[in-house]
Amino acid sequence: MSITVRSLGAAEEVTGSKHLLEVDSTRVLVDCGAFQGKRVESDEKNRALLGDAVDPASIDVLVLTHAHYDHCGLVPYLVKKGFKGSIYATSATRDLANLIMTDSAHIQARDAEYLTKQAQKRNEKFDWKPLFDEFDVIHAMDQFVTVSYHRPLTIADGIQLEFLDAGHILGSAFARITVKDKEGNSAVLGFSGDLGRKNKPIIKDPECLNGIDILLLESTYGNRLHEATVDAVSRLEKAVNRTAEKHGKLIIPAFAVERTQELIFYLHLLHDQGKIPEMPIWVDSPMALNATSIFAIHPECYDKETYDLFTSHAQNPFGFSELKFARSVDESKALNLAKGPMIVISADGMCEFGRIQHHLMHGLEDPANTVLIVGYMAEGTLGRRLKDGEKQVRIHGDWYQVRADIQEIDAFSAHADWKEAVDWLSCVDKDRLKKVYLVHGESEALTAMRGHVLDAGAKEVEIVKAGRIYTIA
Repeated sequence: MSITVRSLGAAEEVTGSKHLLEVDSTRVLVDCGAFQGKRVESDEKNRALLGDAVDPASIDVLVLTHAHYDHCGLVPYLVKKGFKGSIYATSATRDLANLIMTDSAHIQARDAEYLTKQAQKRNEKFDWKPLFDEFDVIHAMDQFVTVSYHRPLTIADGIQLEFLDAGHILGSAFARITVKDKEGNSAVLGFSGDLGRKNKPIIKDPECLNGIDILLLESTYGNRLHEATVDAVSRLEKAVNRTAEKHGKLIIPAFAVERTQELIFYLHLLHDQGKIPEMPIWVDSPMALNATSIFAIHPECYDKETYDLFTSHAQNPFGFSELKFARSVDESKALNLAKGPMIVISADGMCEFGRIQHHLMHGLEDPANTVLIVGYMAEGTLGRRLKDGEKQVRIHGDWYQVRADIQEIDAFSAHADWKEAVDWLSCVDKDRLKKVYLVHGESEALTAMRGHVLDAGAKEVEIVKAGRIYTIA
């Protein structure tokens, strides 16, 4: 029996996706994401990379499903540690991953400098070093091979890869991997990466991942349902207007890829419809600015509505009069001193790194301000603590009272909820599908998702344990 799979990340947790497929002596790693959460704990996990059992140099091929940090964030570190194989991704994923990995390198360098200074002020020892730098990113980019959707490609002896559109973010893909070992055993495995949602703006709906024997399925929202998008836009409108009336700031932590562009899209519509007042909308994330430019050069990923806006109507849904980008550190700092009303969209989406932390440091203690949570917040993150209603939070070693209004809208999530996942599964041939392995979810979500998937007709569903080797054939 020589076809196996195991999870080296995102087993019974949400971040750090890494799944290892082994066929005879060939090793294919699907995603190489960073863990996000409590700074010290996440840093330890990230430095462990693939653990003691797997040498990075022993990986033959890396397949990237998409460019979110928790799926691609450790690729430069993998290369730094000895991986020399090809990295297969869609064209848009390659471009966005380059941006995200480079931004991560810069953030790590800035954080190291900032935290060193803070430690010196307290006469504390601080010897933390970044995992990788921008030159490691450059080396990693040399190993990328782009693959279009629906173009099956042999990536190793007896192993074929095909990408299908996952409808999650720009360039996101399901990986359908067909394998055959030397003894003649064969299987078709489907890796969901992150499963997207129907009827989201900008990108296409998720395709059907049919014709598979085994499915590794994400379960982020396995125990939750999203509110309707039309209600979410209405709540966004109310949050903007409520903050404007208080002459405060609406601070929105948002991932620089997809979530920021989607918020810009909806704010543009609300502005054009006269439903929100004239007020500056600042995107304070260099990566978001660059990501928005990348969106503009990948029309192959658009849904029809967005494609028409860019072509037949010659409109740019990512640029309008009230939208401004903070391009420098000085501009970012100036926003902290500026008076409202205004909207500030900034990364990191889970509030663990980057400029958003400084906006929270300056804005949390003002009751006129609103912090709007629009995405998933992993356990242990600053965003999760705010979401859970903590009245005092620690940022960069200092404590801040939470007096701002904390609001949440989860309909902007790019992840399918459990019902959307079950609806998507309806197109999969259950007679052929032997087993579903659940990954990328917290405990309650995984347990709930297992029940939902069994109810949907799957024969066998198992929650993956970290590091455990599962024999496929």
